[in-house]
Amino acid sequence: MNTHYRDRRKIDPGQGNTLGDQTLNDGNRVEIGPTALAFAEWRAAGLALPDLPKMRELRWRRLTDHIAARDYAGLLLFDPLNIRYATDSTNMQLWNTHNPFRAVLLCADGYMVMWDYKNAPFLSNFNPLVREARSGADIFYFDRGDRIGDAAALLAAEIADLLATHAPRNTRLAVDKPMIHTMRALEARGFDVRPGEELTERARSVKNAEEVKAMRCAVHACEAAMAVMEEFARANTGRATENDIWAVLHAENIRRGGEWIETRLLTSGPRTNPWFQECGPRTVNQNEILSFDTDLIGPYGICCDISRTWWLGDDPAPKRMAEAHRHAVEHIDTNTKLLRPGLNIEDYSRTAHRLHDTFQKQKYGCLAHGVGLCDEWPLVAYPDQMVPGAFDHEITEGMCLCPEALVSEEGADFSIKLEEQVLITETGAQMLSSYPYDPRFA
Repeated sequence: MNTHYRDRRKIDPGQGNTLGDQTLNDGNRVEIGPTALAFAEWRAAGLALPDLPKMRELRWRRLTDHIAARDYAGLLLFDPLNIRYATDSTNMQLWNTHNPFRAVLLCADGYMVMWDYKNAPFLSNFNPLVREARSGADIFYFDRGDRIGDAAALLAAEIADLLATHAPRNTRLAVDKPMIHTMRALEARGFDVRPGEELTERARSVKNAEEVKAMRCAVHACEAAMAVMEEFARANTGRATENDIWAVLHAENIRRGGEWIETRLLTSGPRTNPWFQECGPRTVNQNEILSFDTDLIGPYGICCDISRTWWLGDDPAPKRMAEAHRHAVEHIDTNTKLLRPGLNIEDYSRTAHRLHDTFQKQKYGCLAHGVGLCDEWPLVAYPDQMVPGAFDHEITEGMCLCPEALVSEEGADFSIKLEEQVLITETGAQMLSSYPYDPRFA
């Protein structure tokens, strides 16, 4: 590679050759990461930065331990978020979600191989835990046409060769989200394919200390972006559309080194009910409600899933909205205080705060859920939606969860949406999110 033109511009001249997260202090580096703005805000907030090499090793060890505990030969990953967890490497993440061209094989002995886009084998070079970079995992029809079965057979042959060396005489292979031709090719090779998604979701559910630091930083960045969005929304009420306001959150996330937003859940006025309409061209008027769910993938690839509802305007919020908002706060607060290590998830669902009858039909799809690189296992269902045995597990120290509240009456002209992000410690739930509720509803 020619390097004479690379001036190695520093991101932060005050930090030396490496940044506080132990990554290269080089604006030209391949590895993506937080920006100078994010580092400055975190420094001002007194946040401890994650040690990324340590975080990567701890994730790799956790996956390897889970493979060993199940007596699998290895774990084959296609989901881009599982690949991110295993390698901390990214490549066209959103495109990869519907065109699966990347794969990772983690063998039982810890040997890890990446299949990447053939023109970009260098994207995981920063991580020495990735021992090989190959190509050829692009097993989808657009790319392979009518010879897709042949390509899948070649990939399965490579996997078989690797596992014959690194996990001999073991045909139990965990796979997360294979395309159908890949699945058939692996089975034709004699592999006993097991559900890799169970392994990865369970492994990812408990965060190591460096991941918790990364999440605190990501949440801080998300809330800084929310503050800019709120300022814009209040200053431009009557002129800005829902899309204009939502675009501010996107832009501020990217400015801090964030990555994308998973949904378009921001609506105003009567469009807040029913919930799950997506933001659009409606102008947000004076003295109206605005509700949103960040669903934001921020710095370090960490999901920040925080919801707020704001009253925009000079008039007081209507009494019925203020009462609904207080009910939502009560729902969140009560259910957060119940959280503790060792609590059975089904028991948590049965003992949780119950919304008023008028809000039951349109309540949210879950009481709470895990969070990490995205919304993750476990899902805590409401009692009337619980499937016995589906989540008969205990809440564990190190889990991060998002308690939810949607207070929404069928046929009404508003919905209140609130959501927090918490860490489960040995003594209970510790708040990670801290953005204030709108005092206009008090």
